[in-house]
Amino acid sequence: MIAATELRLVLVTPETTLLDERVRSLQFPMYDGQIGVLPGRAPLVGRLGIGALKVETSAGGTDRYFIDGGFVQIKGSIVTLLTDRAIPEKQIDTAQAKSALAAALAEVPTSEEGLQAKERAVERARRMAGM
Repeated sequence: MIAATELRLVLVTPETTLLDERVRSLQFPMYDGQIGVLPGRAPLVGRLGIGALKVETSAGGTDRYFIDGGFVQIKGSIVTLLTDRAIPEKQIDTAQAKSALAAALAEVPTSEEGLQAKERAVERARRMAGM
């Protein structure tokens, strides 16, 4: 059983379960702002945003991941994040992210769907480049 001072983080992408471990706390983006989670948090189901997932590990270290939307469920001491993509900070190529940002900004949309796709691509590239 997990102690009252810890949470269990389950980070799932379409390809794999990336993490399933005990952590002290989490911070991650929701679609409408940031949220921090500590042990004892009330239950929650919500939509994830795009940005940095910060994990304070049980060993006292901090891990960071770039997450790209999805859903979160908090039930008891278990926090489950279902996301389209989760990339460890160490694997992010900031030069490539800046190049993707320049390409997204240069796009000229011709429809409402194109404009929404451009806005999402710009937001994704900005947040990835800022990690």
